Amino acid sequence: MSNTAAVIGGGPAGLMAAEMLARAGVSVTIYDAKPSMGRKFLMAGKSGLNLTKDEGLEAVLDAYGQASEELRPMVSVFDAQKVQAFAKGLDQPVFIGSSGRVFPEAMKASPMLRAWFKRLDDLGVQRQTRWSWTGWNDDVLAFATPDGPQSVQVDVTVLALGGASWARLGSDGKWIDTLGVETVPFSPSNVGISVTWSDHMRRHFGAPIKGVAWAAGKQVSRGEGVVSSKGLEGGGVYSLTPALRNGAALHIDLLPDQSVTDIRARLLKSRGKASLSNHLRKSLRLSVVKIALLQEWARPLPEDSSDLAALIKALPVPVDGLNSMDQAISTSGGVAWSAVDASLMLTDKPGVFVAGEMLDWEAPTGGYLLTACFATGRWAGISAARHLGIDADFHADRN
Repeated sequence: MSNTAAVIGGGPAGLMAAEMLARAGVSVTIYDAKPSMGRKFLMAGKSGLNLTKDEGLEAVLDAYGQASEELRPMVSVFDAQKVQAFAKGLDQPVFIGSSGRVFPEAMKASPMLRAWFKRLDDLGVQRQTRWSWTGWNDDVLAFATPDGPQSVQVDVTVLALGGASWARLGSDGKWIDTLGVETVPFSPSNVGISVTWSDHMRRHFGAPIKGVAWAAGKQVSRGEGVVSSKGLEGGGVYSLTPALRNGAALHIDLLPDQSVTDIRARLLKSRGKASLSNHLRKSLRLSVVKIALLQEWARPLPEDSSDLAALIKALPVPVDGLNSMDQAISTSGGVAWSAVDASLMLTDKPGVFVAGEMLDWEAPTGGYLLTACFATGRWAGISAARHLGIDADFHADRN
């Protein structure tokens, strides 16, 4: 009789774990609470499906901050180059953008997901939707299903239930009470910030903030921002979530490629009868939205050119707080690293492995989120096969 495995969660980490187990000859069923699988993966594809970042291993690992060393073994054997090869193996050619971000040429997730499901089908992987995992009855997996409670007994289990953002897509974090192991509380990551605007800013809602640098604590980001009705969104702000969550003040450099001295010299040019706003626009080429932010947060603007130049280089942003967890792209927190061994098996539950955003790591947008989901799912699947005594290879060239 063949070995059996349950993979709970049909996102990229779960699909990768299922593939590795099936390749090792294990009979695998993927269970998902939603009517269809890969919903968050499909949502990510709406903005282009940033698969990874085309850069060296150390640069990729740096993106994971405090969890970089824990993730090193997994990402080392499934790095940015392997992610690209994986996509190409699904007949999804990729291209590298000017920032190094890697996208499928189709610029969406659905073709890749369909090809992946076809591969899993060919490997004999079964998929069961609308089955919500509720824990264990003794050592047997328990599910709530449309046909009532069901029990499933398997040899190994991989949990890939996601974090706690985008609950409507399946990642609601409710498993944290069911699992019964050491966890770190969830917090929003890659999330916008709340700002209270005056009525004067209404006409700027939706406007992009380009060519700036954001700073919070020791973190600096050159990404873009967007003015929203609730505050600020965009990659430039999202990447600073860890520092902002820890209480760091936020500043924006409106002219990061110019020094205070250069800005002051331009401000000292005669402005004639022009208003200060027009002088800022003409002498410094500040955009309308940048001038609006200056007026919003620093009115009345200082008359002294040195003081004004310093303000333009470090404009304080009055942050009311981070937006809610369910508005976040991802989360920090989850299963503590101390609760798993090097194979990603729960130390308190032999034969149960954890992958993806369930683990306590976070990363900025830019392909790092999917890279770690792929890498930990692959590692957990191979580890589960090895737990069954199957000689699966972490360093195998095949995906």
